Order: sequence, then C-alpha cells, then structure tokens
Amino acid sequence: MTEPRVRPDPAFALLGLYETALPEVYGYLLSRCGDRTLAEELTSETFLGAVAACRKEYAPPVSTGWLIGVARHKLADHWRRKEREERGLRLVADSTVSDQDVVDPWDERLDALRARQVLESLGSHHRAALTLRYVDGLGVPEVAGHLGRSVHATEALLVRARAAFRRAYEEKEGRDA
Repeated sequence: MTEPRVRPDPAFALLGLYETALPEVYGYLLSRCGDRTLAEELTSETFLGAVAACRKEYAPPVSTGWLIGVARHKLADHWRRKEREERGLRLVADSTVSDQDVVDPWDERLDALRARQVLESLGSHHRAALTLRYVDGLGVPEVAGHLGRSVHATEALLVRARAAFRRAYEEKEGRDA
C-alpha cells in the first residue's frame, strides 16, 4: 500500500525570498506613505496576501517584483478605504474645477522635501492619484484601475489633485521663505 504524497505548501517559496524581499517591500511602502507604522502594517498585509495568492491554483511565480505589485495594491486599497472614511465625515461638496485649473504649464523646479510635505498634507484621494501617476509612473487607465474609478473620473481627479498640490506647495513656499 502506497502512502499518499503530501504536496508542499506553495507559500514556502515566500520563505526563501522573505529576508531579501522584506526591506524592498517595506522601503517601497514607506517611501510612498511616509508613515512607519502604516508601512509596517501594509508590509504585513502584503505578505499575508501573498501567502493566500500563492496557494491559489494558478498562482504567479513568487518574486520581489511581484511582491512590490501586491504592496502597490495594498497601498491603493488603504487609500481607497481612507478616502471612503474621509468622504463619510466630509459634509462639504467637492470644489469645482475652473478653466484655468485645467491648463497646467507649471514647469518650475520642485523642492523634493517641500513636495513630500505637501503631498502628505493632501487628502488621501489626491495623494493616491498623484503618487500612482507621478511617483509610480502609472498611466491614467492604470491609476483608474487601482483607485476603482473610470478613466474620465480619474483624469478629473488628477486635475483637481494637481491644482490642490500647486496651491499647497505655493502656500508652503511663501511660509518657508
């Protein structure tokens, strides 16, 4: 009588990668959210999500790049959740977009530290859109997919987010001078 063969848990592939991938995933998240506690929580969620994904029938090959992709989704999920919470608390309607906000010839050189501070001061929906578009370099359709919005709604969000960023950046520049 033959003993049944035990199939190894596919999540064990993560174990070999864990020590090298952990700082990469954490660093990716920290550089985008700027909050150590949040980056730690999202890193944990990333690896837990990766374990679950590895156990699916048609799981993708495990790599650091794949884990960074999982982390990007976890961060986008966090921003969506935070925006829903803020929207629930917010009673003021969204501001309207003026014609001059649509044209964006702003080609001034940005101070990186000031830009990071301004980005952190924006609402999560603006921060998510700007980070995915300009820090991660995703196209508008990809940003729309991550944020669960239509392409048209994402384009409008990006216009408002750039305008909000510019206003906050220029205000901060005036205070820092």
